[in-house]
Amino acid sequence: MKRVPLVEALKEYVKLRNAPFSMPGHKSGRGFKCDALDIDLTEFILSADITEVDGLDNLHKPEGVLKEALDMLSNLYGSEKSYFLVNGSTSGNLIMSYTCFDEGDKVLVERNCHRSIMNSLIMRKLKPVYMENTINPTLKAPESINKDYFIKLLSDNKDIKGIFLTYPNYYGIGCDIEFIIDQCKKRDIRVLVDCAHGAHFGIHERLPKNPVELGADMVVMSAHKTLPSFTQTSYLHINNKMLIEKADFYFGVFQSTSPSYMFMASLDYSRAFLEYEGKRAYDNLFDIMDKIKSKINNLSYIKVFDNSYIHESGVIFDDSRLVLFLSKGLSGHKLLDVLRDNRIQAEMSGDNNVVLLTSPFNTEEDFVSLLKTLEILDIEVIRDRDKCIYETKLPIQELIPADAFGLEKEIIPLESSLGRTVGENIIPYPPGVPMLIMGEKIEYEHIEVIKKSLSDGITMLGINSGNIKVIKDNQLCKMDK
Repeated sequence: MKRVPLVEALKEYVKLRNAPFSMPGHKSGRGFKCDALDIDLTEFILSADITEVDGLDNLHKPEGVLKEALDMLSNLYGSEKSYFLVNGSTSGNLIMSYTCFDEGDKVLVERNCHRSIMNSLIMRKLKPVYMENTINPTLKAPESINKDYFIKLLSDNKDIKGIFLTYPNYYGIGCDIEFIIDQCKKRDIRVLVDCAHGAHFGIHERLPKNPVELGADMVVMSAHKTLPSFTQTSYLHINNKMLIEKADFYFGVFQSTSPSYMFMASLDYSRAFLEYEGKRAYDNLFDIMDKIKSKINNLSYIKVFDNSYIHESGVIFDDSRLVLFLSKGLSGHKLLDVLRDNRIQAEMSGDNNVVLLTSPFNTEEDFVSLLKTLEILDIEVIRDRDKCIYETKLPIQELIPADAFGLEKEIIPLESSLGRTVGENIIPYPPGVPMLIMGEKIEYEHIEVIKKSLSDGITMLGINSGNIKVIKDNQLCKMDK
């Protein structure tokens, strides 16, 4: 029998016609057609998979139609210069790191940052000072950075060259970024923002402002997460003219020399959609969501997260993100499974919550399907009898990641790893935020949380068949000397 495994699996998934509450933002291709713009990408996009032919410019030296498209992107977001990224926001985070810092620089890193930023610490050989997030008591999820704590970090680390921030996080929550940017500007500290989940910010009065207009030095945005753009496509924005020359160079390093014109076309289309149709489209989305939210809030066991559950000043929440949280004793992971069984594809789950990513291309039918499933759900099916919640705290850093990377490692059972130094980043996926970063000490609560996560069906990068990679003890002795 002739097999094409991935193609077969994709065909079967598409047949399910799930209500799409996960990325990408085009929602199963719906967003690729816009009557108001008189564009239907599906009519020609496969035929447009071409290379740099006459009249279609070159992404690595834009002078024609690509330059025009990029200038329009820059004008929309208010940047000094903007780029199309075809290697995802991961490449954007690497470009930011290499553009702004030199080997050995000390940087502040929000602990809630994506794995690509943590990888950049190793590649660029930076010295991180991790910032602990405050925790939202309702979601048990990262919320912000305490202002007094932040000022003390700046005072204690006067040689800080820059800061990495996530704005917003997977839950749609963002720190008081205006305060942080203001404090950093006073000290000549560069502000780099992973705004992967906020490409739509600033387009509607109910959405937060985007960090470009707030003054961040460099910002990366995953267009594909919330806009009608292909998976893997992103934007990079620069506010600081002094950084453009280096950014141009590293853009060439971290982007393919054969960029997809399908990808770039969808990025240009997404910009046009936001600019010309964004306000109207989000008006419609919020009208639908407001009705559904009120009905979900009438259910006894589940509520919709909103700004009323945030108590820190300056903290933002993305109203277009649908975050559901459950009564005590109920499992978000089990609810995610129930939704999937009912052909509703959510993005991710936490211990007591489920995150659904919406966009203007979700239909009212999608939301009604979600509501009906929640209304008839037997809560006994999602009861969690094996809770394992530990207070979040910063792990103990024994080595900076760049030093840990070069040392010899060994693989041992997770159960035997207490007190050892982790040799590989341990990352629950999604959201792709490391629980442990190489060079940190493994403690009892880490082992228990990893075990519970695995039992809940969460993918844990860095854990294989119950084993974990640690740094050999004799290597640590060498470092001590």
